Amino acid sequence: MSKVKVDFSGKVALVTGAGKGIGKGIALAFAETGARVAGVSRTASDLEALEKEIKAMGGDCFTTTCDVSNVSQIYEMVDKVAAWSGDRIDILVNCAGVNKLTRMIDITEEEWDRIININLKGTAFTSQAVAKKMIPKKAGKIINLTSQMAFIGWYDRGAYCASKGGVTQLTKVLAVEWAEHNIQVNCVAPTFIKTPLTEPMFENKEFKEAVIRSSPMGKIGTPDDVVGAVFYLASDSANLVTGSSILVDGGWTAW
Repeated sequence: MSKVKVDFSGKVALVTGAGKGIGKGIALAFAETGARVAGVSRTASDLEALEKEIKAMGGDCFTTTCDVSNVSQIYEMVDKVAAWSGDRIDILVNCAGVNKLTRMIDITEEEWDRIININLKGTAFTSQAVAKKMIPKKAGKIINLTSQMAFIGWYDRGAYCASKGGVTQLTKVLAVEWAEHNIQVNCVAPTFIKTPLTEPMFENKEFKEAVIRSSPMGKIGTPDDVVGAVFYLASDSANLVTGSSILVDGGWTAW
């Protein structure tokens, strides 16, 4: 259960990348607050597990698979969510993302395109599709999960850093373009978070120690550390906040 408490009763929150890790943590946390949750992932079995957990707590949940690198699939997914929700999407959390640790001297075009297409293109066109539902209602919150890697450079992450840096700049553009429609667009940029994706990395003792040394707080985050920032940006408390990035990095970028 999330330690962060806020009331999103009746709100519809669409979360991509909701099958595992940070995305799943965010989807469950929204359900705990009374939000109606639309969970999106590429993996049907992960979504089945998510839906079961949300319904077990008495929540309202809809799930559907989608490859966010495919624009036609994005629009089909948003239409399905809108049909379920009564054409209402109050909150979008773009959490779908991938990475592959590769030096730029070795990265292939296929690897580069996959990371950019899911992380950056997927965020762009999911935001576009959802904004078309938000604009007529003159309200909406879009939160893009980026990374501290949007603000620093680190080994083996050229495409990932480029994609997350691109999302950060895209967020500013969307914030400016959609401000007249009362849609706030912001980023949450976490440090390394313990998830099923990163746990194998931390089995490498040298890597884990390097991560801990790089943070003034000397700790690895959990999905719950990210929820509070997402909730703030999704709430009315952040109605005058747009085009911003909240770094949840334990001070990594403050050195």
